[in-house]
Amino acid sequence: MQVILLERVAKLGQMGDVVDVKPGYARNFLLPQGKALTASEGNVASFEAQKAQLEARNLETKAEAEALAEKLDGQKFVVIRSASDAGSLYGSVTPRDAAEVATEAGFSVDRKQVALIAPIKDLGLHNVAVKLHPEVTVEITLNVARSEEEAELQESGKSIQELAAEEEAAAEFEIAELFDDIGSAASDDDEDSAPIVDEPVNDEE
Repeated sequence: MQVILLERVAKLGQMGDVVDVKPGYARNFLLPQGKALTASEGNVASFEAQKAQLEARNLETKAEAEALAEKLDGQKFVVIRSASDAGSLYGSVTPRDAAEVATEAGFSVDRKQVALIAPIKDLGLHNVAVKLHPEVTVEITLNVARSEEEAELQESGKSIQELAAEEEAAAEFEIAELFDDIGSAASDDDEDSAPIVDEPVNDEE
């Protein structure tokens, strides 16, 4: 099926290109999202008549996207989620979640712009691409943690496995200290309860 692109589409072509695509891809994605028109004679003629206007609009939206990209690129956002001790989330982080935390931070991001191939299902730092415009893509980082404190530790470069190991070591140290204290206390009790032996009396004196 042939379509004429109304904007740049990655791995497909630039605005104005007539390309061959699978019918399903055209019907389910390109046409409903206004990224292309079927390449009929009427649509091609209509595009040529509006080409200058479309190109001007594209440049305007691209300029807006580039302005936002300068502020958004490299930003990090904390996402608090419940997870197991091994770091697996009870649920997942989706494009909608990514868009919401970015928007809450003052950036206008739509979930459709978040290029997340699969939902995030583990704690940690995750790099995510955001397509602000067909020709403008930035990268943000989602810091998925169980608490703000854990997010700060992950930000410092510690993985969930390292954090778990540290917590386990700290717990073992506390238990060892507790047993030392109990042992010391028992030793003191033994000394206090030791029987007093009377010195033998020498009758010969």
